[in-house]
Amino acid sequence: MKLSDLGQEERDGLAALESRIGRIHLRQRLGLEGEHEARVFRKGTHFFHIENWYSLHGLIRGALTLAGLHGRGRRNALRLQLRRNDVVLPSLPAAFDGYTLLQLSDLHLDISTALQDAMIACVRQLDYDACVLTGDFRFRTFGPHEPALEALARLRPHLHGPTFAVLGNHDSIRMVPRMERLDIRVLLNESARLGREDAELHLAGIDDAHYFRTHNFHRAAHDVPHGACAILLSHTPEPYRLAAHAGFALMLCGHTHGGQICLPGGVPILTDCDAPRAYARGPWRYDRMAGYTSVGCGASIVDVRLNCLPEVTLHRLRAPAASSAD
Repeated sequence: MKLSDLGQEERDGLAALESRIGRIHLRQRLGLEGEHEARVFRKGTHFFHIENWYSLHGLIRGALTLAGLHGRGRRNALRLQLRRNDVVLPSLPAAFDGYTLLQLSDLHLDISTALQDAMIACVRQLDYDACVLTGDFRFRTFGPHEPALEALARLRPHLHGPTFAVLGNHDSIRMVPRMERLDIRVLLNESARLGREDAELHLAGIDDAHYFRTHNFHRAAHDVPHGACAILLSHTPEPYRLAAHAGFALMLCGHTHGGQICLPGGVPILTDCDAPRAYARGPWRYDRMAGYTSVGCGASIVDVRLNCLPEVTLHRLRAPAASSAD
């Protein structure tokens, strides 16, 4: 896919984006998306993606129906849970103690208006300082992205405070200009500074590291001062080692859906993720970096969840001295 293949409005939006992220990044993303649109399956590494094997989706739905689980699974997919995660960050400035991030991941907003309604009902009364969206706004991995953007526009008025996002493997870089017109800052191997009193906290985001692999830690961390407290947004937990050794204090991610269809006890059958299963859901730690993998708000492949309810997450950041005094 080339800029010349797009309409004038899209070309203008992406041209402005190119001046920010660079010509190579934009060309790589558009080119890989075009190849994916043409053949769905990607040759080479990660050839098999169950989410792209669309003939299998009907078989899964049929098997669940025969087992009497399809209806329950669809109801579960709308039962969003509020989860709270307190995390102590040794480098967190005292001024940011108690600073709270709302994380929404794997929204897949265009799957149904019922999911949009459930998400709005869940988030609109929450109290937090900033919101982070960790990718996968579209249900499918190809095709029109306008329905997902329209649904995001419907959700956006119910999110308050500064809102940041990264793209997932279901998303197109063509979505970015319209997302940013909704006052959602999309971090494409970039960082942003959050200020409170005289202190600062840095929030970095990488492009999709699962499928497109257009993530770049050098660019994402370029403007983060040495020794500063920095949080990384990544769609997937897969680059956790690189993130830890880059000095990030906390990594927030999603992608796995926690398995979505799990065995009793929440044991995932599949996670589609090249990371240890301990990193497939909830809080975890690697080296000196804390991490959290959201099981996501939406559903992929089929609109059901079993033994793994969807979530929205409030992360309360704690400074060491303040947390020990509680």
